[in-house]
Amino acid sequence: MRSRPDEGPLRTVRSGSRVAALVCTTVLLSLPTTETVAGITGVCPDGSFFVVQDSSQIPCKGGKRVDPSDLPPIHPEYLPRPYMWSLYKQNADPNNPYNLVDSAKQVRQLQSGGTLPGDAGSGPAPAAGPHTASVKSAPARGGAPTDLGLTDGELRDLFKIVELSQQRTPAEFVKQTAGGRDALRVAFAHATSFEARLHDSWSAAGAPGANPVLLFSVVSKRPENFQASFTVTQGALAAQIEATDSHQLGILQGHLGKLTRDEVVLGYVVLPAKMDLSRPVDVYWDDRHLSAQF
Repeated sequence: MRSRPDEGPLRTVRSGSRVAALVCTTVLLSLPTTETVAGITGVCPDGSFFVVQDSSQIPCKGGKRVDPSDLPPIHPEYLPRPYMWSLYKQNADPNNPYNLVDSAKQVRQLQSGGTLPGDAGSGPAPAAGPHTASVKSAPARGGAPTDLGLTDGELRDLFKIVELSQQRTPAEFVKQTAGGRDALRVAFAHATSFEARLHDSWSAAGAPGANPVLLFSVVSKRPENFQASFTVTQGALAAQIEATDSHQLGILQGHLGKLTRDEVVLGYVVLPAKMDLSRPVDVYWDDRHLSAQF
């Protein structure tokens, strides 16, 4: 038989080639789809990661499914700054990726205008100890004692917000020993949800106000004396914060003065009403200075 002008000559396919082609076709059809290849990624409570094709293959109980793009670092202790500061040593290891999943999710929510998270989904409950004994706030703006209604979980979340915010907006003082080791760390952050909650408490006490508010946390790595001798400036505006004035500073947890090793303090500073946190603010603590745009 002659082939048409636009065709090549017909060729006979040998039976061996036909079998090979059939095998190749079968292999291609049996390859997993893109969705199966992607599988399921997540973190186990012991900090190990898993990548499996089916939920029945997750190698641990309580594993947290995490999108690959949201997986925390495998060794956060090697980062220039810790991914999360552990406040409750017995229940939360700062270098355990399992504990970083919810913390990062909470901060992303707050940065996108979310509300202050509560106990649900905030990670393991803290053990009773000196860091969890007090959950009441300092006197509010009007000077009358008040309770902001913050739970242990919410206080823990506020600590996390301050720590995790340092990666986006570094604003911290670090006091070191003569040998160059950290002795005391003071960090600042702005949390819109907490600021709104504080404003609501002021209004309820009959002292409405809309002053910007900064959170601060203090962590001592050895016995140290901490006094909140802060001064804030922005252009021609300046204010020396009076720690004994509830209109200017409040302690949510912990205390001022002599701190023991690994003791923590959580508080807030009320700034002058005309200060704009979208512009750089200068903060002074004793002879130390930092400038940050919150």
